[in-house]
Amino acid sequence: MRIIEQAFSKEKDGVAGFLSFPERTAPGPALFLIHPKGGLGEYIKTETRKFARLGYTTFAINVFEQLGFPAATHIETGSQIQAKTPDPEFTRVLTEGWRFLLAQPNVNKQRVAVCGYCMGGRIAIHFVAATPEVHAFVGYYPTVRNEPETPLRPVHPSKAVQKFRCPSINLYGADDVTTVLPVQEMMWQAFKENGQPLEWHFFPFGGHGYVDPGAPGYNAHTADLSWPLVEDFLERHLKWNSPEVKNPNLPA
Repeated sequence: MRIIEQAFSKEKDGVAGFLSFPERTAPGPALFLIHPKGGLGEYIKTETRKFARLGYTTFAINVFEQLGFPAATHIETGSQIQAKTPDPEFTRVLTEGWRFLLAQPNVNKQRVAVCGYCMGGRIAIHFVAATPEVHAFVGYYPTVRNEPETPLRPVHPSKAVQKFRCPSINLYGADDVTTVLPVQEMMWQAFKENGQPLEWHFFPFGGHGYVDPGAPGYNAHTADLSWPLVEDFLERHLKWNSPEVKNPNLPA
């Protein structure tokens, strides 16, 4: 299976991000990836490629560049940008990336999911709540704290999930010091109450960012355990079957 990759910039293309997709002749399923506070780094590009090898046209939006902060990396600046950006503004630029993905000719608009990591998981919650066309949500340790609502954060994620109209899978590690266990449990209850199919995984090890080899909370074992769960979730809820896409674990 041939995988095609393309990078896009806001200045040249109107939307910033990294697109990876399998070569095919008919529209297929797609995934909208939202990066953590460190920006669209190499590990997010690696995740994008992994999903593409499963058959998903996968677009990782560069949220910070879309907001007007272009840079080779946002590892040092991501926290500051996040701290001054209102959630409605995040939702606005995510909508621009979402429309870009749905406009791709190889995308079946009825088979598109959203996946967010860390900060990306939190802002994805608000985006999914505002976008009923999303068909599934994957949350890798969404960054949620027990904090009051403010003009920057007018709706707590536990309230936003009440508007979900799609199934969700959320994954957290017990060693997460950012979204601590009581908050994970609060979010679990909030997701349960929206009436949509829900899978929730509390791993006994792994910290915040456990998928990212560069994060302090990285845990390779937890990352390995998570991948088949996410793969299975997307396969079931996007309900697709393409004979053109082979098992990525088998020789081409």
